[in-house]
Amino acid sequence: MRIVVAEDLYLLRDGMVRLLEAYGHQVVATSTTGPETLDALRRWRPDVAVVDVRMPPTQTDEGLRAALAARSELPGLPVLILSQYVEQLYARELLADGAGGIGYFLKESVFDADQFIDALERVAAGGTAMDPAVIAKLLGSGTSHRRLGQLTEREHSVLALMAEGLSNQAIGRKLFLSESAISKYTTSMFGKLGITDDDHSNRRVLAVLTYLNTP
Repeated sequence: MRIVVAEDLYLLRDGMVRLLEAYGHQVVATSTTGPETLDALRRWRPDVAVVDVRMPPTQTDEGLRAALAARSELPGLPVLILSQYVEQLYARELLADGAGGIGYFLKESVFDADQFIDALERVAAGGTAMDPAVIAKLLGSGTSHRRLGQLTEREHSVLALMAEGLSNQAIGRKLFLSESAISKYTTSMFGKLGITDDDHSNRRVLAVLTYLNTP
């Protein structure tokens, strides 16, 4: 994959570059500020970008805003946010277009290289990869969605793991259920959430957006 890495801390940025290259990927550009990040995303149109939230010049939300601006110009541009912070408003806005290709992980939650690369590859493929801690923060800031009340406890469990970006097979392993059982739960869940089979939308992404109560 062709990857842009946006991180202002040298050691972390250099470490990510070395890790990605060790896994056979190509880092086409790095950036250390919000404006540099937006320029790099526009220029290289990478297969996926790894972006920190807080970057110079103000160390507030430059990275996220650069990612939002790039996705508004390049719909569906895959972005994995890797940060110490959960910026609720911008996280919801990133998810709101329903295009997929979005991940959000807290740096402290990434425990090994395989986990990081797996999340990055899922995002690059147009899926979602959400840190459970990020999901909890987003859920805690919103109101309940009336359609979620129709789901069974098992369907809630399936949807929560889907929001993390897990495949049906991986969800089945987590819940000790067969892949066919998970498929039945997801079909039922999509029906209750009013998510129809549409070639132009990703039903899993739409279900996750409903789960996170994104307007």
